[in-house]
Amino acid sequence: MRYDLIIFDNDGVLVDSEPISNRHLAAYLTELGHPTSYEDSIRDYMGSAMHRIHDLVLERTGRRLPDDFDDVFHARVFAAFERELKPVAGAGGVLEKLAADGVPYCVASSGSHERIRVGHRTTGLDRWFDERRVFSSQDVGRGKPAPDLFLYAAERMGVAPERCLVVEDSPLGVQAAVAAGMDVYGFTAMTPAEKLAQATQLFSTMGELADLLV
Repeated sequence: MRYDLIIFDNDGVLVDSEPISNRHLAAYLTELGHPTSYEDSIRDYMGSAMHRIHDLVLERTGRRLPDDFDDVFHARVFAAFERELKPVAGAGGVLEKLAADGVPYCVASSGSHERIRVGHRTTGLDRWFDERRVFSSQDVGRGKPAPDLFLYAAERMGVAPERCLVVEDSPLGVQAAVAAGMDVYGFTAMTPAEKLAQATQLFSTMGELADLLV
């Protein structure tokens, strides 16, 4: 193993939440008078913290989203998670192998701690993540593409940035990892490879990732 810590993004890497989340985000923004397609949402918001959604809407329209936007959106998404959410195929096997081999790992997500926990509990991945392994953009204030979250996770896990590998599926996440001085493997299941061109390595299935981590 070339790395002392594997840092996983959550949405789209461990839990297959991006289609659900972006479908509901596009619908809610459209409902509020900001016409947004599913494809628009994937392009503009995939991998971002909630503050980025507020910032982009304000920048583009001059209008602020409602004060209860986050609460309403999360309520809708969490309800959908309970009905539909599945783990990314093969993610559990990768985590099981890392644990068996004694390789330190954690999750660092733009999503809130509540969102991470709901997703892990619903998919059964919570068995692999105690509180010491879970980091959110809530912990640092600035989400991806800023490097703050990945640097914070590395510091808390006691590993130098250059000894960390990030596993990401969004351009914003790849940018954040590069800015943090970390290697990053880009997951192309939902994101075209050219949009993850800054990544150290690309892979399209969790089976490929498991082979890369040997």
